[in-house]
Amino acid sequence: MSRVQLALSVSDLEGSIAFYSKLFGTEPAKRREGYANFAIAEPPLKLVLIEGEAGQKTCLDHLGVEVSSTKEVTAATERLKEAGLATFEESDTSCCYALQDKVWVRGPGAEPWEVYVVKADADTLGKPAASGDPAAPCVCGGPDAEDAQPAVAAAGCR
Repeated sequence: MSRVQLALSVSDLEGSIAFYSKLFGTEPAKRREGYANFAIAEPPLKLVLIEGEAGQKTCLDHLGVEVSSTKEVTAATERLKEAGLATFEESDTSCCYALQDKVWVRGPGAEPWEVYVVKADADTLGKPAASGDPAAPCVCGGPDAEDAQPAVAAAGCR
């Protein structure tokens, strides 16, 4: 099983949870402080909501493809490298309240994409992204593509 992931930075987490619960007809699969995710069966989607700054507009944090195994992450890594894309690999990393293996790449607009597997639950949201860090995920007002170092594909959740 694989599904696309859309991670949004939202200023009103509770309001966003209420809206997306109505939109997709399901409650969050996981809720933690400043975080919620929906495992939507139809259409197959992992919707992640990460609490942002008060008053900011909702914006893209990162995109992803959730897969079933580390073997699939490894296969995606090799395929992406063979296609000439710069990759950034993370193993046994705590991100989005989950222990994950993943590989990151950046799209042509510097948007971060991850291919990842969730191995277990974790107690923390993940490592914070440093302001201006070219490896950080796209955040509202964050660095643009010209600031990004091409060799660095992406980094984890914030």
